[in-house]
Amino acid sequence: MKQTAKSACPCGSERPYAECCGPLHDGAAAPDAAALMRSRYSAYVLAIEAYLLSTWHPSTRPTQIDPDGALAPQWLSLQVRRHVTTGPETAIVEFVARYRVGGRAQRLHEVSHFVQQAGRWYYVDGEFPAATSSK
Repeated sequence: MKQTAKSACPCGSERPYAECCGPLHDGAAAPDAAALMRSRYSAYVLAIEAYLLSTWHPSTRPTQIDPDGALAPQWLSLQVRRHVTTGPETAIVEFVARYRVGGRAQRLHEVSHFVQQAGRWYYVDGEFPAATSSK
């Protein structure tokens, strides 16, 4: 999916891509962990693998993102539930991302851990809270 300067940002902020995740994808540093998380979601939507890898902390970064073409998700929406600064250079972001694979709707609920080094935020890893009974 190609974004134009006036296109709505895929992260759901309702801001133009050029004023939201676009500058981060072009190399600007995210101001906080929530902005990085939103930009990473947008990178998944737009299939910007290099950005995903560059914003993944080296201690947990995979060598490549495996976009299994036949089962690649169609990302539908993002809801950031909370953003908590947990230390001077650490934070968590809880989110729910909805997507479709093979015609079936799914949701990814994650509490992501982030660390800031040399003025840049990095995704470290995530925990997956137990599913709730409400949908």
